[in-house]
Order: sequence, then C-alpha cells, then structure tokens
Amino acid sequence: MASLSTYSSFVFVICLISSAISGPLKVGFYQKKCPSAEAIVRESVQKALAADPGVSAALIRLHFHDCFVRGCDGSILLDSTIGNTAEKDSMGNLGIGGFEAIDDAKTKIEARCPNPVSCADVVAFAARIGVRAAGRLHYAVPSGRRDGRVSLAAKVIENLPGAFFSAVQLKENFAKKGFSLQDMVTLSGAHSIGDSHCSEFTKRLYSINSTYSQDPSLNPSYAHILKAETKRVCPADPVVPFDPVTLNVLDNAYYNNLKSDKGLLYSDQVLWDAQLTRGLVKDNANHPSAWARRFMAVMVRMGSIEVLTGVEGEIRKNCRVIN
Repeated sequence: MASLSTYSSFVFVICLISSAISGPLKVGFYQKKCPSAEAIVRESVQKALAADPGVSAALIRLHFHDCFVRGCDGSILLDSTIGNTAEKDSMGNLGIGGFEAIDDAKTKIEARCPNPVSCADVVAFAARIGVRAAGRLHYAVPSGRRDGRVSLAAKVIENLPGAFFSAVQLKENFAKKGFSLQDMVTLSGAHSIGDSHCSEFTKRLYSINSTYSQDPSLNPSYAHILKAETKRVCPADPVVPFDPVTLNVLDNAYYNNLKSDKGLLYSDQVLWDAQLTRGLVKDNANHPSAWARRFMAVMVRMGSIEVLTGVEGEIRKNCRVIN
C-alpha cells in the first residue's frame, strides 16, 4: 500500500473532481447553515470506530446500498412500517450495519442546528470518514442531498449486484448507474475490508453446480480454510471476512487475493477469471496509488447517483422515519 504522503497529493485533485462532476451538489454546502455538521459526523463515526474498527466497512457498504437503490436519498435508513417492508429489511441488505453511528450523528446535528442537514448527506460524510480511517484516503464530499420518502424492499434485489453475478452481469448492473467497467472493478476493491454473510458464498464450497461440488476457481487451500471457518463461525455469527489478513485495512490487496484465487464471493473471483476484467485487476494489483486515486473519484461519483436536491424530498428530523 502506498504511503499517506503519496495519497495526500491526490486530495486537491479529488476536490476538483468533486466540484466538477456533482451537478447540484456542492463541497461546503453547510458552511453557513450548519458549519459543524461534518465535524459532528466525524466525532460520531470515530466513537463507533473506537468500539469496532469494522464500522468503516459497514458505512461504506451502507452508502453503496443506499445509492444503488433509488439513488443517494437515505431511503436505506427508513424503518419498515405496517404495510410496507423497507429496504433495510430486504434479504439483499442482510447484515447491513452502521445505523447507530448515523443516528448518533443526526441526533447531535439536530441539537446543534435543527433542520438543514439531510440524512443522505450524513451517510455520505460517514462513508468518507470510514474510507479515511481504513485506507488513509481523503476526498471532499459534495453535499446538498435531500431525503427520500419512499423505501421499498422489493427494489433492493433488482438494483444491487448479486454475489453470483458474472463479469458481464456486473458490467451491466454498474452501467445502469452510469459507471464504466473500470469503475466497477475499482469500487469492488472495497471488499478488501468487511465481511460477507455465509449464505453469500457457502454454495461455492459444497454445491456450486451439477458438475462440481466445490467451485474449481477457488484456491483449494483457501477453500479448506473456509470450510473449517464456516463450521466454526457460521452457526453462531454467520459472517466471514473478505480478507482475514488485513481485515480493517482498505487497500489494493483485494486484487492480489483474486490473482491467488482467494476471492471470497463468486462475483469477486470472476473479476480475475474473466478476460473482460482480468487486465483491470492486474492494473489495480500492480499500481496501488492509481487504484487509490480512482477509488476516491468513484466514491464521489457514486454519491451523486439520482440525488434529490432543491425542494425535492425532505430533510428528515429522524433518519428512521419520514417527517
């Protein structure tokens, strides 16, 4: 992994990218309305990280799962109600976390400056802090998002990439959100931290298809470790880390894992196995600084997916319920 000083040289560039591609969003949007907003989010996330370093991965995933379903509108934060199952309770969001850090930040912001700061922006700020804590990467977050009033579990599976997607399916899924093939491979590097629910990968160990029981693309020694791990862990706490060596470090080691056939999910390993994406995996594995620069830029762009601005949506007082 490149040094902090190497990455710091990207900050100014990423700030320029942030300003140029985010449309109605703006870096420093709350400078007059609530100048302490980002600092409050940082304090809440840092408190959560002190208790559990895995919160970084949870917040990055939370932001991704929010933005890919109905855009970056905070809809993933809404609780289910009588007659409606919300996004957070979809099987596609199994194991999603980070809600407590968001709630804590929003409560403190409302106490300091009521009304102006959206839950959607709190999620974006929190994800950025997670990236910085885990990967020592810093980028400016354009803000000005407003919160959606609709959250439908049925929309989750049809929008999020699946754990058994092929490279072509992944390409098509990300293209629908305006991302290139390189963007998709770059953003997949977030799987260098965090963990996966056992149900997302155990099929690869025992029943991949009618010809093989164990996925032949899986490193045999890694498969042996995973089988032992699933027997030990899955019945009680059904998650396994994507990268058990550097679990809480966001870096390009993910791509080296793929080259060694140690991608946890089928949709991870396929990036190396498919000719469509193998060259991009090689490039990210060989050039950590270039991957870091691209990752920050894609995170900024992801935060601009189908945003609500101006008078659209609302600014929720409580992120779990509409006003």
